[in-house]
Amino acid sequence: MSPELIEKLSALTGTFLVSVFVLGLAYSISTGAAGFWGGLPFWVICFGILPLILFDFWDTCYRKKP
Repeated sequence: MSPELIEKLSALTGTFLVSVFVLGLAYSISTGAAGFWGGLPFWVICFGILPLILFDFWDTCYRKKP
């Protein structure tokens, strides 16, 4: 396997695992004792962080490097 393919697969796996963890944690907080309104700030943070994770994935794997 080429190093580029390994890098892309690793980055995709990491991005997927972090996204599932963060969204699962937000879901758990919202359905638990905190309730929807108690978990809402965490959801806002999650939806602010997920685009940053996706941008880092794109920047690492697909952006043209000099």
